[in-house]
Amino acid sequence: MSRGNWPYIPLYLNGCTKRPAQVVFLIAAAVTLVAGVVLEGSGTAIAGHIGMTGVLFGATFLAASTSIPEVSTGLASVKLGDYQLAFSDIFGGNAFLPVLFLVASLLSGQAVLPQAQRTDIYLAGLGILLTTVYLYGLIFRPRRQVLNMGIDSLVVLLLYALGVVGLIAVAAAQGS
Repeated sequence: MSRGNWPYIPLYLNGCTKRPAQVVFLIAAAVTLVAGVVLEGSGTAIAGHIGMTGVLFGATFLAASTSIPEVSTGLASVKLGDYQLAFSDIFGGNAFLPVLFLVASLLSGQAVLPQAQRTDIYLAGLGILLTTVYLYGLIFRPRRQVLNMGIDSLVVLLLYALGVVGLIAVAAAQGS
């Protein structure tokens, strides 16, 4: 793994000791937490102004904007040749996020999963399906590429697009 002076590694972290890196990490995590709260509030307002349902806005625009840290981490780690960091960031996030249902249950004092709507269940299924396609790619490692991406990535892209169309249909049926 090459760690040279790749420009996206902040110069103040290049060769620094453990303590400053930990402090920068904790500050960045806190900023990300606050930004997530602000994104949720502004996203709700934007969805209302443009007439989009909250579930559709949340599953597309809000999900994309809250994934920016994973995108930047993934791109930086791939540029450095540290593919394990990219995989563990993305799949680790997928593995950790469901734990937040426990946190939500503890904070609200009641189980939150029984409150799931059809759109929530649909999105959970879509997430499982997309992860399963990549799991297939990790296990069987297909070599074929289409449009400069692995066949599994193309399948995920198509399934996600179809999934958003399906989400619109499920949300419309749930609203009626």
